[in-house]
Amino acid sequence: MKQTRLSTLLAAFCFCAIMAPHGDAEEKESKTPAAEESVALLIVGDIMLAETPGRTIARGRDPFEHVARVLDDADVRIGNLECVIARGGTPEAKKTYVFRAHPRVLKPLKRHFDGLALANNHSGDYGPVAFREMLQHLERAGIDYFGGGHTLEQAHQPLLIERKGLRIAILAYNEFLPRSFEADADHPGIAWSEDEQVRLDIASARDIHHADLVIPFMHWGWENEALASPRQRQLARLMIDAGADAVVGGHPHVTQDVEKYRGKPIIYSLGNFVFDGFSDKANNTGWLLRLQLDRKGVRSWRTFVAQIDRDGTPHLAPPGSGSYWQRAEDG
Repeated sequence: MKQTRLSTLLAAFCFCAIMAPHGDAEEKESKTPAAEESVALLIVGDIMLAETPGRTIARGRDPFEHVARVLDDADVRIGNLECVIARGGTPEAKKTYVFRAHPRVLKPLKRHFDGLALANNHSGDYGPVAFREMLQHLERAGIDYFGGGHTLEQAHQPLLIERKGLRIAILAYNEFLPRSFEADADHPGIAWSEDEQVRLDIASARDIHHADLVIPFMHWGWENEALASPRQRQLARLMIDAGADAVVGGHPHVTQDVEKYRGKPIIYSLGNFVFDGFSDKANNTGWLLRLQLDRKGVRSWRTFVAQIDRDGTPHLAPPGSGSYWQRAEDG
């Protein structure tokens, strides 16, 4: 990060002052009174609503319809928006793939999601004009966003959600180069995961924003790699040491391994969720991650497997299709 950017953000905040067991177990979460007081947070991976998924929406179809029962059963629904939503802007000439979705996609997003992460390598595909337009569309539609904003300070603000008396802070960062669309003090863009700033953001989520739980949602790793990289593992541990209650990631376009560190779950990549243009099974398999949260942290978590058809639309896989399930005391 440029020194001026980091210094500006630090000053702003100061002023405000495991590998889980493989298997096909489809166990049911406990229905004890304590479990009923917990909050279900549902997180999905890359949502790309240009190209074929965009045409699906233009025809009046909902690309989330086949997974809606899992999405809508959660108290909070979060996803990574892997495109810019705008009519304007100029495509980035140096990029092979650029994704811009029509504002009509806001309707199904509003129906199924409470917040969208913008910290990824496609938010800047059509430049700052389109990015600003997208922020305005999301704000008018009443869809919360995080990991990006009109300024550097806003890009690093957590999404704060309160359910059942629990205050949850969700942060988002991009690690995939280049860093050309990073926000600045007076310039829109996304949040970059500078290690020192990540520590500060996690601490600020608790000390300034009074969050009970903090969960970073990362855009990181190498594409098509089934195992997390050393950098992913190092950064995940850094975040948990700084106070994160879980770490969740995406970007590689495949699901990756999972583990526990200091009793906290790390799900390195959820894979794709709504995305067309891939032929390999691994790229067309994603996870819907359900975290059951209380004041102590992650009580339990499980994944639902989504199989993505050639139109980029996810479908729930049959029960037992390589899903994970784990309680806090397991492992």
